[in-house]
Amino acid sequence: MCGIVAIFSKQEPISTDVLARATRQLYHRGPDQQGQWVAPHGRVGLGHTRLSIIDFTTGDQPMMNEDEQLHVIVNGEFYEFERIQCELKQKGHRFRTRSDSEIVLHLYEEFGTQCLHHLRGEFAFVLWDEANQLLFAARDRFGIKPLFYAMVGDTLYLASEAKALFAAGVPARWDNESFFQQLFVYVNQDRTLFEGVYQVPPGHYLLATQRGLQICRYWDFDYPIADAAPKCTDAEYIEQLRHTLAEAVQIRMRADVPIGCFLSGGVDSSTILGMAAKYSSEPIKAFTVTFDHPVYNEESIARETARHVGADFQPVPLNSSDFADHIANATWHAETLDVNPRGVARYIQSRAVHELGYKVVLAGEGSDEILAGYGDVRQDFQLGDFPQMIQQGLEENRGKSPVSSATLLDKTPAFLARLHETLGFTPFWLKKIAVNRAFFHLLLAPDYASKFSEWDVYDVFLSQFDVQDQLAGRSPVIQSLYLWCKSILPNYILFADRLEMAHGVEVRLPFLDHHVFELVRDMPVSLLRHGTREKYVLREAARPFVLDKVYARPKHSFAAPPATLTTNNRLYTLMQDSLRSSVMASVPFFDQAAVIALLDKLPTMTERQRIALESTLMMLLSTYFLQSRYNL
Repeated sequence: MCGIVAIFSKQEPISTDVLARATRQLYHRGPDQQGQWVAPHGRVGLGHTRLSIIDFTTGDQPMMNEDEQLHVIVNGEFYEFERIQCELKQKGHRFRTRSDSEIVLHLYEEFGTQCLHHLRGEFAFVLWDEANQLLFAARDRFGIKPLFYAMVGDTLYLASEAKALFAAGVPARWDNESFFQQLFVYVNQDRTLFEGVYQVPPGHYLLATQRGLQICRYWDFDYPIADAAPKCTDAEYIEQLRHTLAEAVQIRMRADVPIGCFLSGGVDSSTILGMAAKYSSEPIKAFTVTFDHPVYNEESIARETARHVGADFQPVPLNSSDFADHIANATWHAETLDVNPRGVARYIQSRAVHELGYKVVLAGEGSDEILAGYGDVRQDFQLGDFPQMIQQGLEENRGKSPVSSATLLDKTPAFLARLHETLGFTPFWLKKIAVNRAFFHLLLAPDYASKFSEWDVYDVFLSQFDVQDQLAGRSPVIQSLYLWCKSILPNYILFADRLEMAHGVEVRLPFLDHHVFELVRDMPVSLLRHGTREKYVLREAARPFVLDKVYARPKHSFAAPPATLTTNNRLYTLMQDSLRSSVMASVPFFDQAAVIALLDKLPTMTERQRIALESTLMMLLSTYFLQSRYNL
């Protein structure tokens, strides 16, 4: 796990100082070594910050092939790389290192861009092909590893984080369209909140030459058409999942450093820990965030799980003062909006992991995405008419908006109905977001709102996907999962990579191994939910590895106690002070008078009312910190 930077100029030589400055900005991702390479003609440069996990002595980057015509920088891990090395050596390839990263060079020599189909892991990389004057950059199938890019004049910049692009001279400015999209749905898979800064979408690669730039898809979910006959019995699918997931865990334990696990009280992380413990000769360190509020604290069941599998339990206690102390830095690293202090919790947890000398942990993210574990997706198993909650939820806000009545608030039902017509249904989680985010219409600056009076966020959202090939003919649950995994997963769940790498911690996600996913993809939907039991197939597969109470425990999403839980904590005070400040006044999206009026009402609200506004307030606070830290 590392940080990568690349600069490709069509005309003028690049600045080595700029390359070095951008690389240094990613020092936190790779504190063990920094390296740069610039082509002899000066138009291409690669920078790398290394977190040493495999091959301490010969694995420095950038790397080159035998004739030095190919150079590569890699962020992430490629699993089963020893097998691939052996196969390539039999074909005559000579390796300079024992690093997993080097296989990209030789696979590219054999297969060109099709080398991506031979890679298994969590990765982003940039490869320069001197003979063909071609820059080739790619991101893993689910978007676990980030890869941003920007084009300024005739120069292309790529990096693991947007802040490195800014350090290279890319202007740091808000993207008004993307921000609006983020407020009311989620930012598209190829956009960011920053103008001119884009993402290589998950499962895609980028090609750049003197003639231009193109983005190509190499992998998608490819769910089967609904009602396809199952290939196996339920018992066979359960056994296959147990075997495939265990293999995904085992190959992710390949490292030259100790490996720990993130542990909550749920079946996902408990399964990963139980399987990892089976393959470890030493007790595994299990890191659990604990809170000083019993509703959110899972310490007791996590401690019992660790004892059950012989793991070394390591609590990471957090309180509201910790959140107040670290939210500014966590937001700077995240480079996006958050809806709950859970991101700050992950940032602090990773610091504790680093301070205890660990660089690698396994985690359970991705299970709910591929196995329909979230409560919102559960609603899609029981379809009804367009729910009354949409009309009722929006009606509560109608007429209160500071802008004209011809706003998106009034048009939201029609926009959702159009999405419903395209898909044949509306995912419950999109309906829920429509209601929860409607409150932002009361806070928008009138001039900003007027620019988007005809903007259909749901149409923009849906237009980025291959509806005909990837959604048409699939069951509602599968359509809902697909849209969630293409939006919330990479842009909200997996932004945790930047919070963990803030402290040089690599997190590996066995549930997002594409072999595991492709097995689950072909299972009948009935195995995802059996009666009232969500993730049925996983619970049965995991039963030998987890406590009975974990096996039977309903879904309990990881969330930190809301800042608005009380009005006498430091995070609440920080929120009040920040959103009333002159910095917030400079944010172009909101009417600060409306924001302050909301803040004035908070002390008189009930706890339930304040918590209902938590996501709105946290997104406002995230906006404040992005504005102040990036001087947007």
